[in-house]
Amino acid sequence: MPIRLLPENLINQIAAGEVVERPASVVKELVENSLDAGASDIVVTLEKGGKRLIRVMDDGAGMAREELVLALTRHATSKISTLQDLEAVATLGFRGEALPSIAAVSRLRLATRSADDEHAWELRAEGGSIDGPAPAAGEIGTRVEVRDLFYNVPARRSFLRTERTEFGHIDELLRRLALARFDVRFELRHDGRVVRSLAPARTAEEAAARLASLFGREFLAHAMELDEQRGPLSLTGWVAEPRFNRAQADRQFFFVNGRMVRDRVVAHAVRQAFRDVLFHGRHPAFVLFLELPPTAVDVNVHPQKHEVRFREARAVHDFLYSVLHRALAESGAGAGALRPGSAVDGAGTGMDMGSAPVAIPMALREQVAGYAQPSTSPPVSAAPGGEDGEVPPLGYALAQLHGIYILAQNRQGLVLVDMHAAHERITYERLKAGVGGQGIRSQRLLVPLPVPVSEREAEAVEQRAAQLAELGLECERAGPESVVIRGVPTLLQAADLPELLRDVLGELERHGASRRLESAVDEVLSSMACHASVRAHRRLEVAEMNALLRDMERTERAAQCSHGRPTWVQLDLQGLDRLFQRGR
Repeated sequence: MPIRLLPENLINQIAAGEVVERPASVVKELVENSLDAGASDIVVTLEKGGKRLIRVMDDGAGMAREELVLALTRHATSKISTLQDLEAVATLGFRGEALPSIAAVSRLRLATRSADDEHAWELRAEGGSIDGPAPAAGEIGTRVEVRDLFYNVPARRSFLRTERTEFGHIDELLRRLALARFDVRFELRHDGRVVRSLAPARTAEEAAARLASLFGREFLAHAMELDEQRGPLSLTGWVAEPRFNRAQADRQFFFVNGRMVRDRVVAHAVRQAFRDVLFHGRHPAFVLFLELPPTAVDVNVHPQKHEVRFREARAVHDFLYSVLHRALAESGAGAGALRPGSAVDGAGTGMDMGSAPVAIPMALREQVAGYAQPSTSPPVSAAPGGEDGEVPPLGYALAQLHGIYILAQNRQGLVLVDMHAAHERITYERLKAGVGGQGIRSQRLLVPLPVPVSEREAEAVEQRAAQLAELGLECERAGPESVVIRGVPTLLQAADLPELLRDVLGELERHGASRRLESAVDEVLSSMACHASVRAHRRLEVAEMNALLRDMERTERAAQCSHGRPTWVQLDLQGLDRLFQRGR
């Protein structure tokens, strides 16, 4: 066929294939327009899961009469006008594709009124034709009605799911938007019923209430609040302590300048921060907000704006990692408690949490064995103290159960401690502090190790030789597709060095930084800590139990062992009373 221009309506329908995937896509674009217009009150009304009707009403700035037709024209927008505007865009939408794309695959009605108009104006669009603008009744703001989505594209309509599924996607979307804008009132109606009504949250208490209603009170009970700024970067929000973990990554919300995104730099930084406090296969929960200058992030890399690209990805990665790592380190033994009957989707203590054995060079066992010695602090007597006495967070030991668990009493009630898991974390942190205090010690190999690599990997070694040396890995390019490893971190002599090198190069390429070597060292130390810790069924004296409790209170990340298994749980008096039906 000869080359020819496509009809305008077909162009819009093709664009709709990128912008409009399902009813939730329409709601996203319309609500984001409302937020960009400065709305403080947004009402979303649905019928049949959004397949029959989507109506979004707001009290934003509205539009003038002469802007209505332009609003349904592709690439017409009020949000950018130059390349400099695009490089520093701060609004959620900016391409001017959403409304014309939606209008191309639905029956659309748009009514709006600005503060300068005496009344509202409205127009209708269907099948590529536009009727209006015409005078209409309405308050200041905008109302958009989208009926019969994909009525003229039956193939696309057949891919829609059930009403319940499509409504679920919209409800999830509104939850995300409500997390991004605590200052805005949101209401969701479905088939004549108010499903969700969220008042604006202007105080810390109101924000906590909204968070609990959207995420659940269990998350809020285990959440640590973050508020950290470093230069132009700012991170706020909530991250759940590791014991509140999930089987799926369904409680992870990350916003960049108010825009929810999925980003591999962010995901990698979070994984690294949680790497030795979560069991393999479990996922942390968080609601985090990263603020940085608009010029430092490119939001124009995905048709639906789900992804961004950071101009200084390594700086962002290191900032996120350090803030989360420090927050987790400060969540010690007194940071939270599990209560009876709680619905935490966590790893139960009955699961097999062991990890694959790690090879430990024999010559290194004695070198670091001193870090695994028990505390030298004086023994503490088993004296819970009176009502007015000072009681430490984990209380005082009462007894040992089956040589596995320590039973202790604190002000809240009963504390159960897995003594092996607890001592493993204590030993692990001492090993890390001892080895880390010496820096990453590199040892030259007696016989340099040649490693076949791709040409791209060989170039990476040549370009990043100094950076690799800082990590304790001394290597150089030996040919077009070959490198030679001459030195490795002392603790990793028995590791699979070629695989380790490739992993490090991959992380450096993707994220600009790598903690793969640090992770490998930690795996060795974790294995050593496991072997050096007190074993199950060993009888401890009360003074030894109390010394272990005090060590836990002084140790970072003491709520989990190095494999991510919980070390202690709290049973409060109210929970115990419920178990025994006291007061009924």
